[in-house]
Amino acid sequence: SGSPGNNGAGGKNGYSDYLIEEEEGLNDHNVVIKCAEIQTAISEGATSFLFTEYQYVGIFMVAFAILIFLFLGSVEGFSTKSQPCTYDKSKMCKPALATAIFSTVSFLLGAVTSVVSGFLGMKIATYANARTTLEARKGVGKAFITAFRSGAVMGFLLAANGLLVLYIAINLFKLYYGDDWGGLFEAITGYGLGGSSMALFGRVGGGIYTKAADVGADLVGKVERNIPEDDPRNPAVIADNVGDNVGDIAGMGSDLFGSYAESSCAALVVASISSFGINHELTPMLYPLIISSVGIIVCLITTLFATDFFEIKAVKEIEPSLKRQLIISTVLMTIGIGIVSWVALPSSFTIFNFGDQKAVKNWQLFLCVAVGLWAGLIIGFVTEYYTSNAYSPVQDVADSCRTGAATNVIFGLALGYKSCIIPIFAIAMSIFVSFSFAAMYGIAVAALGMLSTIATGLAIDAYGPISDNAGGIAEMAGMSHRIRERTDALDAAGNTTAAIGKGFAIGSAALVSLALFGAFVSRAAISTVDVLTPKVFIGLLVGAMLPYWFSAMTMKSVGSAALKMVEEVRRQFNTIPGLMEGTAKPDYATCVKISTDASIKEMIPPGALVMLTPLIVGIFFGVETLSGVLAGSLVSGVQIAISASNTGGAWDNAKKYIEAGASEHARTLGPKGSEPHKAAVIGDTIGDPLKDTSGPSLNILIKLMAVES
Repeated sequence: SGSPGNNGAGGKNGYSDYLIEEEEGLNDHNVVIKCAEIQTAISEGATSFLFTEYQYVGIFMVAFAILIFLFLGSVEGFSTKSQPCTYDKSKMCKPALATAIFSTVSFLLGAVTSVVSGFLGMKIATYANARTTLEARKGVGKAFITAFRSGAVMGFLLAANGLLVLYIAINLFKLYYGDDWGGLFEAITGYGLGGSSMALFGRVGGGIYTKAADVGADLVGKVERNIPEDDPRNPAVIADNVGDNVGDIAGMGSDLFGSYAESSCAALVVASISSFGINHELTPMLYPLIISSVGIIVCLITTLFATDFFEIKAVKEIEPSLKRQLIISTVLMTIGIGIVSWVALPSSFTIFNFGDQKAVKNWQLFLCVAVGLWAGLIIGFVTEYYTSNAYSPVQDVADSCRTGAATNVIFGLALGYKSCIIPIFAIAMSIFVSFSFAAMYGIAVAALGMLSTIATGLAIDAYGPISDNAGGIAEMAGMSHRIRERTDALDAAGNTTAAIGKGFAIGSAALVSLALFGAFVSRAAISTVDVLTPKVFIGLLVGAMLPYWFSAMTMKSVGSAALKMVEEVRRQFNTIPGLMEGTAKPDYATCVKISTDASIKEMIPPGALVMLTPLIVGIFFGVETLSGVLAGSLVSGVQIAISASNTGGAWDNAKKYIEAGASEHARTLGPKGSEPHKAAVIGDTIGDPLKDTSGPSLNILIKLMAVES
């Protein structure tokens, strides 16, 4: 039933009387069964990979939890005596052993929540992909709504989970800690560490998995054998589609959850030693959590604008609709924050600022959150401009494919470097404003502001991989050309929204790690970090090098895994008779296994690099050098991450632009298989590990090192 003839609504089901030709194969049951089969294969692959990954990560989690317990509890030989408080030596606080136990518990809570969020997101996405394909038979609007709603489910799930678990943990810990809020919120910090350390493995492991399959499938399928993307004859295609779910969805979910948990924790720690904590005012103390909860309500309203208030009729309305989501949520959220700041905060209060208290008004704190929120919107828009094929940057990259792959690569790299400029200014502005108003607390709430619309951000982000999968399923089920065109249009918008999601993750990671850096400097009692002392300066140099080392590891892992994949795919094409003709089925399982084994094996070294660096530097070289390392890795990591994810997104969309042939210019560059198109495919293949493995993992490197310190 793979032949295109079966998709027309022929008379074979007896419905030909009133079934219009363009309702393509709505009653063709074979297509539905085929889609269901493919969806089951993808779902099983993703589930089995995540379980394998979580087994390894579980062992690591337990080991790291024990380590945390030993490091924090070893004060005076695990004594159960009360200790003098960190910030106020005249009072007595709970013993270090208690802090160690509670930190370990909150670390495990964060880790489990992170894993569950990623896993449930993946489950939803694997249910949604085939449904999106089948809805595409009715038109592009229906398919869009299916994909978008599924993304929204994941976004709300994640935001709500993160908030709920954190709130419950705070209330349970309070039963023991009572009035010692400093100790309580220091123990809660483990929640952010747990969330991010799981995200690291999810992101790196998932990223290596998805890109090994993608690059392998592209190199043999599109470049050597000249068969289309996601062709069922290609043995790596199931692995490729599984990869979209484990890398982009499970990984992205854990990643944003980590940012969210850490910015909440950073804000709470600073607040606990400010007037809120000293005077035990619970409502303003939980201001960060209130912002997030208002964010969930705002995003609920925003989602209705995409699905219920405006119907999407044509392809060109997809991207504006997603962009509208960002604008509406930001505007509504600004109003929401204003109301919350007015109701929940006293009119003036003091914030801890490196040893002394700084007087702050409630409107200043409102501005801190708002500046983070709007910086996020700016980053989103700039990313969209540089990665969407509706604008000149991507069209220029596509145009450079005329003269081959080399110029395509040069233009693409230049585009990525250039796309750093405005986001960096946006981040710099928000840091300046929020720090001058409310010190480190201001930066932490600015990060929260950027993440307050996380549900909408994740909805438009998870929409990308879902529509990517839908296109793959359409191609594999042999559905007609028109449906593939619709899913391709959804997918091109998805590439852009995925890049926007990464932009948010990177921007918030920069703010979060700066806030955590401030918390670390206060906690380690370093009054100033002086660049001119050699200890700090060598730390800066080494720190700035770490993102490059980390990227080298992840890129090389993808390269070597893709090499194995290419060999396997070639072997199958050469040894299985009738594979090219479509009479024999390829062995998908072997390819899935190659990806799984490679990613599990290869995620350990980069993970170890990130987890061990702060420990080694801190123990052997002291806190001053470590403060330099943190600052260095933050400064260089942000640049690489932004440029890598935008370069990759732009190359991918330049290829889509040439394939879609929607404008005169695109048609001169040729149909699929022309020389410019081949050059574009090469750019896309190079961009894959950049945009999906090394770029997005870097923001976790930045945050994780700071929170661990």
